[in-house]
Amino acid sequence: MATILIVEDNSTILENTSELLEMEGYAVITATNGKEGFEKILKFLPDLIISDLWMPEMGGFELLKKLGSHPDLKNIPLIFFSARSEKKEIKKGIDLGAYDFIVKPSDLSDLLVSIKNCLLSRKHI
Repeated sequence: MATILIVEDNSTILENTSELLEMEGYAVITATNGKEGFEKILKFLPDLIISDLWMPEMGGFELLKKLGSHPDLKNIPLIFFSARSEKKEIKKGIDLGAYDFIVKPSDLSDLLVSIKNCLLSRKHI
């Protein structure tokens, strides 16, 4: 079973996404900002991270940069799940090394497909 960390400051989105992934059979860890998320990454070494962009204390771009600079964490894939839909932000996320960028609101099946594709490509499913 793959472990997924969700980093999201909106409690409703965090709860709904977490429940959906648990129903799909994933082990889920949650954090409400990038700083807390990074601490949980160090503790649990998840197979995949789903992160919002704009959060207090540390946003998604900063979290991804921090992962990329850490030799033991740089290979953990990250999917952005954000309401920010400007092309320049999507491009920046992908350029920084994000696996995918799903724009909220979206059909959660888009997120599930991205998760499954990512984990299959990493042989974690």
